[in-house]
Amino acid sequence: MPQGPGGGAAIRLRTAGLALLFAHLLLVAWLTLRPLDVLWVNAANLTPFAGIRADLALGPVEAARRIGSGLVLLAPLGVLLPMAGGRLAVSFWASLARTVTAGALISLGIELLQTGVPGRVVDVDSLLLNTAGVALAHLAVVPAGRARLRRGRRARTARSRTARSRTARSRTAPDQAARDRVPRDRAARDRAVRCASEVGHEDQPGPVPQEDPSPGATPTIPRVGVAP
Repeated sequence: MPQGPGGGAAIRLRTAGLALLFAHLLLVAWLTLRPLDVLWVNAANLTPFAGIRADLALGPVEAARRIGSGLVLLAPLGVLLPMAGGRLAVSFWASLARTVTAGALISLGIELLQTGVPGRVVDVDSLLLNTAGVALAHLAVVPAGRARLRRGRRARTARSRTARSRTARSRTAPDQAARDRVPRDRAARDRAVRCASEVGHEDQPGPVPQEDPSPGATPTIPRVGVAP
């Protein structure tokens, strides 16, 4: 099926999004699901914001490192998931809701899988930070990126229409010129015929006037003498 203007660019964008999404998920799985050889682990945190408060108590530098790592881990999903979808004309809120929901489900799956990995524990604050990172990345990149892609698609559509109209005009111009030449050629032929006819009438010799027969010699009648 032929693609419309910008169709090829949308397919390339979606393909790149799927490839990057797959690569990112592999990296996340390696970072979060590989066993840790540690002597002891903290207890599972099922109280929202308890882990964040504990991180803040460690000081600004350590808190920024731990909270930032939780935000950054799944943040690329906020961009890669819409890229993999490949849709440009979509509602802002619908796109945000779908992306955040997908990010939250992926984070929840990771937390559940960590229950069976040595050295890993469930942390509800990780789920919250991961989901917040997905939402922030989506808000920061996706609306502006979609707007730019839509402008590019409209520009390509306008250029395509202009090129098609120029091609159509270039194809119809010779035909129109030929149609315009026909009456001119016909009129020229008619004028040539009339001129030739007039010249022929002028050059045709008229009837040669016949001369009247000149009177011949008067016949002489001999006179007969009469006797006096």
